[in-house]
Amino acid sequence: MLRTGYSNDAVVQDLANRHFADSIDENKETALLRAGASLELVDVLKHGTYSLPPEKASEVKAELEEQAKRRALQAAEERKLNTLYQDRIARERQTASKVASAENISKFLKGSLVHYHNGSIIQADDEALANKKLIAFYFSAHWCAPCRKFTPQLVDYYNQVAREHPEFEIVFFSLDKTGSAMESYMREANMPWPAIDYQKVQEKEALRKNAGGDGIPSLVVVDPSGRVISSTYAGGQYLGPQKVLGDLNTIFGGKTASRQ
Repeated sequence: MLRTGYSNDAVVQDLANRHFADSIDENKETALLRAGASLELVDVLKHGTYSLPPEKASEVKAELEEQAKRRALQAAEERKLNTLYQDRIARERQTASKVASAENISKFLKGSLVHYHNGSIIQADDEALANKKLIAFYFSAHWCAPCRKFTPQLVDYYNQVAREHPEFEIVFFSLDKTGSAMESYMREANMPWPAIDYQKVQEKEALRKNAGGDGIPSLVVVDPSGRVISSTYAGGQYLGPQKVLGDLNTIFGGKTASRQ
């Protein structure tokens, strides 16, 4: 109590209500004085009426020890529950990662992809995804000003690397509020990559778990085993999609990008 700012008088008053259940030796006396106890308070603790008889003190100590055991058991149970929770979260993330693997994407997205072509949104050939080694999921929306600013840069980048790296593909995951807004976005940006049909975006929400955050624009690149090898997020921190383009340049340059 002294270390937390209570006065000597307050401690004495508390002793009057609770009684004192311990003996004072030389070491404890020194510790009390260092903590700010007055000589009068130390004397009260050593000789005052607030001391309990030995048998009563033993009962109090036993009760305190039992309380400490209960607190320790409760803390251990809380740690166990927290471990179980973390394990469940890890399994969910692992499941999401497996869904976003190159060998499963074509099955997972079969019949769900559309493509912008000659001014129209048409059904895409989603079977072609089975042969891709790098797939970048682009989370974006027309209502997002930073997205509209970044998308033309991404289109230019895609057009530069797609021919030289046919193993690479981008899939647009729209966070627009309506299907017509998504289609307008694809037309205005002249997106050269496939997109998940707006009517089926909710069914593919597992893909979004790999994004690592809610901010957009966001890019997440996975390899054939389903591991996220580059992301706009790192430990929940938003780094921006330009960081992912830098990692892709490293990969296309024959090196390996640092894994998230």
